[in-house]
Parts: sequence; C-alpha cells; structure tokens
Amino acid sequence: MRLDKLAPVPGSRKKEKRIGRGPGSGHGKTSTKGHKGQKARSGGVKGPGFEGGQQPLIRRIPKRGFKSLSRKEYSIVNLKSLDGCGEKMINPEILKHLGLIKHTSLVKILGAGDISKALTVHAHKFSKTAEEKIKQAGGSINII
Repeated sequence: MRLDKLAPVPGSRKKEKRIGRGPGSGHGKTSTKGHKGQKARSGGVKGPGFEGGQQPLIRRIPKRGFKSLSRKEYSIVNLKSLDGCGEKMINPEILKHLGLIKHTSLVKILGAGDISKALTVHAHKFSKTAEEKIKQAGGSINII
C-alpha cells in the first residue's frame, strides 16, 4: 500500500448538484423545481405560519390579558436561604455565586423562613416581613 495510491471508496463522494446549468447537467430547464406553481417561482416558498392565504392560526386565536413593556421581573430569594449561607454581607453578586439566583439584575428578598444572625443585605426590593425579620435579628437592609 502506498500513499499516492489511496483513493476514496467508490460512491462515498457525491458530485455537487449544479442546478440550472443546461440540459447536459441533468438539472436544466425547470432546475429540479417541476412545472409552474408557487414553489417554482423565485422567492416562492413562504415562511412558517403561512397558510396559503387563509388567516394564520396565530391571528385567529383570541388574545387575552395585557403585558406591560415596562414590567420589572425580580429574582426572588427567601430569608431561609440567606440564613444557611456563611456570609455576613449579602448582595446580588454573592447570591449569584451561591447559586440562589441566575441573574444579578433585580433581586427581591421575601420573608419566608427565619433568620438567626445579623446580616447586612443589599437588594433592590424587600417585603415588609423580610425587612422586619432582618432588623429583629440585628441586621440592616440597603436598597440598591
């Protein structure tokens, strides 16, 4: 066996389909698109959701409710989660590092559970019960 005698297995390498290059190519005339019709035209294939001129399903279904464009979505953390971590000062970066939140954008602390040690908590929003429990434990809150 010699390196200059190596060749691909017959049939393993397929020739490129050259569309619209005359009758000798085997893909001339209609260029594998058949005769007439929407799909034979240039730019004729419509996008997903197109139903042949019928009103598309997404426009037929009734829409309900209201979604505000200025809505703020908070990552929620409960006090019982904060009590288990060994940190004295809590901020969104530390919460992300601990895996309690996914993004450091907006954080709200809720009052579920109890807190046993004094913590300094930096967050964007606090519930009233969370605020009271943190202050009762001797901690402080800072609104970012």
